[in-house]
Amino acid sequence: MPGNTFGRLFRITTWGESHGPALGAVIDGCPPGVPLTAEDIQHDLERRRPGKALTSPRREPDRVEILSGVFQGVTTGTPISLVVTNRDVRSGDYDELAAVYRPGHADRTYEQKYGIRDWRGGGRSSARETVARVAAGAVARKFLGRHDISVKAYTLALGGVRCKHFDWVEIDRNALFCPDAEIAQAMAARLREVREAGDSIGGIVEICARGCPAGLGEPVFDKLDARLAAALMSIGAVKGVEIGEGFNAAAMLGSENNDPVTLEGYGANHAGGVLGGLSTGMEIIVRVAVKPIPSISKPQLTVTTEGQPVTIQIKGRHDVSAIPRIVPVCEAMVLLVLADFWLHPHPKVTLSS
Repeated sequence: MPGNTFGRLFRITTWGESHGPALGAVIDGCPPGVPLTAEDIQHDLERRRPGKALTSPRREPDRVEILSGVFQGVTTGTPISLVVTNRDVRSGDYDELAAVYRPGHADRTYEQKYGIRDWRGGGRSSARETVARVAAGAVARKFLGRHDISVKAYTLALGGVRCKHFDWVEIDRNALFCPDAEIAQAMAARLREVREAGDSIGGIVEICARGCPAGLGEPVFDKLDARLAAALMSIGAVKGVEIGEGFNAAAMLGSENNDPVTLEGYGANHAGGVLGGLSTGMEIIVRVAVKPIPSISKPQLTVTTEGQPVTIQIKGRHDVSAIPRIVPVCEAMVLLVLADFWLHPHPKVTLSS
C-alpha cells in the first residue's frame, strides 16, 4: 500500500505540500448516515492552526471544504474528499536553503531516495502535512462518537516542565492543552525563554481513549498497540511511543505491573487498555515523545548539495515546539486507528459469571 495511504477499512489518503496550493484528504470506507458538516471538522483544525499564541506566526485560516461524500448533512458511504487551501505561503523565506540540507530535517533523506526534494518548507515532510490528518481524524471522531468512543490528548511535559496535577476540564482552558493550570503557565514561560534564545524544545503528549469495548485489535502482527504505535510514529516530530506503563514497566515487578482481573473488568490499568494486542475495555493510554523543532535560528553545521561544509541560521516563521499544535494530530491518528478497527469484526458482548 502506498506510503500516503493509512488504514484498511476506514482508509485515508492525504496529499499536498507545505507551500503548494492546498492540502487534503480522501476518506474511503466511512459508513453512510454519519452526521457531518464542515464545522465539525473545523473545530479540530482550529486547535491545530498556526498563528495563535505560542505558535508559528504563519497566518493560515485552515478553512476546510467538503467536496464529496456528504449529502444533506450526512455521509453517503462514498469517498469523502476534503481540501484546505494554503493562504499565507512565503516560499521566498526558503530561497537561501534551496542548496543546503537543514539539520534535523528530511531534506537529505528525501533527496537520496527520490533524487529531488521540495525545499519550500520541506514539502510533504513538513508538519503542515498534518492538517490533512486532523481533518480526516475529525470525520473518524464523528463516526466513533456514535458508538460512545472518545479520544482526548493533552500536554504532559514540555521542555522539562511536567504536570503535577490533572484536571480534565483544564485541558481546553489554556493554549498548551495542559491539564495542570499552574504548570501550563510555567510551560508558557519556558517556551518564551527558549524562543528568545533562538532554540526549540520537545515534550510529551498523552492520549486517552475512552469507551472502547474489549476485543478491538487483530493478533498477532496487527495488534491494536502495534497499530497505534505505527500511527503515532508516522507523525514527523514523534520519536517514541509507549502504552500504559511503557518504559516504567521495565523497572517494575510482575506483581506490580499485572492488572488484577475482576468480574467487572480489571482492578488497575498498568497495561494501558491493551493486552495481547486487544483492547481490554479499560481506557487506552498512550504517550509520545516529541522531539524539538529542528528549525532554529542558532548557527548549525551542515553541507550544501554540492558537498561543501557551511554554517547556517534558519530564518522564517517556525514554532518553538511542535507542542501544542501536535496535540490534535496525535488525537487524529488514534481516532483513525480506532475507527479502522471498529469496522473489523469484534465482539460486542462482555463476559459474565
